[in-house]
Order: sequence, then C-alpha cells, then structure tokens
Amino acid sequence: MAAGATEAGHVCEYRERAEALEEKVAALARELDALKRQVFGHKSEKMPRIQDELRDGRAPDPEDVKQKRRERRMAREKLANVTTLHRVPDERRRCPKCGCDKLRELGDGKECTVFEYVPAHFIAHRHVRETLSCPCGEYVVTADVPQKWTEKSHYSPSFIAHLVTAKCADSIPLYRLEKEYQRIDVPVSRSTMTDLFHRCAELLAPLAARLVALVGEADLVHADETPEKVLAKGHCRVGYIWTFRAWLPEPVIAYRFADSRSGETPRQVLGGTKGALVVDGYTGYNSVTDVDGRTRVGCHAHLRRGFFDALPTAPEAQVALDLIRDLYRVEHEAFELKVVGTSKHLELRKLKSAPVRDQLKSWLDEEKGKHLPKSAIGEAIRYALNQWERLGHFLNDARIPLDNNPAEAALRTVALGRKNFMFVGHNAAGDNLAGLYSLVATCEANGVNPVAYLEDVLMRVNTHPASRIDELLPHRWGGPPGPPT
Repeated sequence: MAAGATEAGHVCEYRERAEALEEKVAALARELDALKRQVFGHKSEKMPRIQDELRDGRAPDPEDVKQKRRERRMAREKLANVTTLHRVPDERRRCPKCGCDKLRELGDGKECTVFEYVPAHFIAHRHVRETLSCPCGEYVVTADVPQKWTEKSHYSPSFIAHLVTAKCADSIPLYRLEKEYQRIDVPVSRSTMTDLFHRCAELLAPLAARLVALVGEADLVHADETPEKVLAKGHCRVGYIWTFRAWLPEPVIAYRFADSRSGETPRQVLGGTKGALVVDGYTGYNSVTDVDGRTRVGCHAHLRRGFFDALPTAPEAQVALDLIRDLYRVEHEAFELKVVGTSKHLELRKLKSAPVRDQLKSWLDEEKGKHLPKSAIGEAIRYALNQWERLGHFLNDARIPLDNNPAEAALRTVALGRKNFMFVGHNAAGDNLAGLYSLVATCEANGVNPVAYLEDVLMRVNTHPASRIDELLPHRWGGPPGPPT
C-alpha cells in the first residue's frame, strides 16, 4: 500500500505528514548521535584483533617473541658505540684488610649500556677551491666548483631531505621546524624553507609524475580522496588530495592535488586503463568504472562503518557487524596459512566466505522493511544493498581485498598534515605537496629511508638519462652509486 493511503484508497494528508516527520526525526537523531560521538565518544572503529580471539587465552608463540627480541637487539647493535672507562678512585685502590696497594685487574671489568640522545646539529661546510697560476702570468687554473643540487643554493641535499621528510612524513609544519632549528642555533627563516621545499618539488616532479603513470598500469588500484584547504582572497576554499595505491609488485603510492572532487582526477590517472579499482561508494569514480572501464570493487570497511554508527540506536546492527567480522576471520586464516592471493585462498573464500555473504544478504532483505530509510541503520542497509554486487568481487579473484584500508591509511599523513599546516597557499603549492608526498610515502612503504633517498636523488636527477628514470624511483632505488671501477 502506498504511503499515506488507507484501505479504501483514501490518501490521508495527516498520515503523510506524520510519516515525513517521523523520517525527519530519525535523520536528525542519526546526525545528533554522530555529533555526540564525534565530540564526546570514542572515534575509533577498531575491532579486537582476530588473532587474539583465535588464540583463546593462550600465550603468544614463543618463536614470534624471540624473533622480535632478535630484531630489536640487531637494531641496537647498529648504533654508534662510545666506550667510557670508569677508574677506581685512588682512595679505594688499597685493600682494607691487608693494606696492599698492588691491586690487579680482574677480567675486563663490569659493563652496562645506557642509550643516550644526541641532539641533531648542522655544520657550515666551507668549500675552498684551489687556484694556481703560472710564473709566466699567462695561465691561471681553479679547482672545479662543487656540484650543487640547484644553482645558487647555500643548503645541501641533506638539509633539503631532512626538511621534506619532516613535513611530508612527520607532518611537522615549517614554523615548528623554524623553532627547532633556532634551538640548535641554525637561523633559517620559514620563507627560506618554503622556497627550498617548492624548488625541491619542482626538481623531482618528473619522478612523482612517473609514479602516477605506473599506478595507472597496475591491475589492482586502491583510491580515496580527502579535502585540503587552499588559501584564497579573504577566505579558504576547498581543494582535494587524491591517493592511488598499487603493487607492481612493490608498493607504490601516488598523490594528486585537484581543485575539486569531480571525477576528472580519476579520469586523468586511470582513464582508459583496465583492471580493478577498490573504492567507496562515491560517484566520482564512475568515470573510470563504467562500461569498458575498470571493475569497481566495494569496501567492507565502509560497509561496516554504517552499521557501527547505527549500533547506538539500533542494537540489531550487531548481527551485520558479526557477519562482516566472520569474513575477516577467513582472510586471517588465509594469512596464517600463507596462501593469500593464491588459488587456495580463493577456494577458502568460496567455502567459508560465500555462506557468510548469503547469511548477510538474507538478513539485509529481512531488515530493510523494518526501518525508516533516513535512520542510521536504514542508511546502512541501503548502502549495503546498493553496493552488494561490487562487494562480492572478492569471491572471483583472490587478489582482490575485502576493503580499501590501504588507501585510507595512505591518507592519514595527509589528514594529520591538514590539521597542522591548516592550508596550502595556492594550486601549485598543492601540486608540489602531493608530489613530495608520493615520493616520501613510497619510500616508507618499501622500507627506504626517505632522507637518504632524497639526499642522493637530488644530486642525480638533473644528469640522469630520462630513458632510465625508473632507476631513481623509491621502489627501484638501491642507494647511491658506488665508486667507479
């Protein structure tokens, strides 16, 4: 029966108004609950670790504990060692029993190790170029100019590498770096650091662009976006930083800055490419996932989030949360068996995950008519049903993950930076920030020290052959070249 209609076919105006009001109240209740949780409650959606549940109170594997201890010990052994000999004072170098003062050493002495913090420091490196002249007065020769990463710069690549890593990896704004440098007597102004940051980004822009191109060639790509304020006349407007993450098989993370959240950025990065794209339900990705485009894969983390948000007002949402958790238990089992991404992983999914999905679908169909469309659980159910086909692609390809968490993780640094930096000055600054984010994040994803990487590449990028640019990318970088043989 249509909304507001009676059995006799009469449309009741008051009933229609009551139902509309009821939906509006439900929507307001959902918004209020979200705001209260945002202000007063726990924001984390983290679940208890599945491995802890499966362990069922048993102690961790002793071999895992020993391995972690070995790794920490090896890391400590790499530290620079300083040895200080503490001598016995003269007044204690005589035996109180017999009065003998001919004490001899007993072994190598007792040792203890104390880990100390040595503050970072900068040096002023003077380069003096030898100049020679011939007595005849017709010939003068001067030593070569030391190579610089850019012309007329008084700051070395190591300084620039530290500056970029502090901002792009640790989200430290330049005004805080300015204070830190002042504490160690290095008077570098914020404007100078800003100029150096952007000059570095412009020099390394071809490398960042190459990372974007490589992401477009990958079979499986994760994507997400987040707002970034841009300074404008009298106010701040909203731009967006997009992230695209892929495995080649090494992990590669590329960021792009854009004026808007339109589908133009995904089209520029992934347009005309094939494969799978793991994203949330945002329609901006439709431009690359329509007919003849990439296969769009849904995200179970976003699916879960809706039911998690609905839990305070709809306890029955726990059923969906438990079923989604069962899907992740299967993924954890595949990880434990070391079969992730293989045919055995796909068999495991078909055997155990497919029945769980069937249970979830039955529950969704049963519950969808019991809740107001604008309520929190009503919205969660609608999202689940609209994304149902996209959420099921993991049953056809073992390489497809359950969620888009890798892309969301790649945006955490951006989100923290947005809080600390507050805004970027203009579009070109946004492009530069995104480019350096790409290089630093890809370094960290591959276990490469971004300071060492940037220090080396800044000196080589101008003279390196363009046809071999991939050699300078973070996931291909093997360290600075050795001496010629």
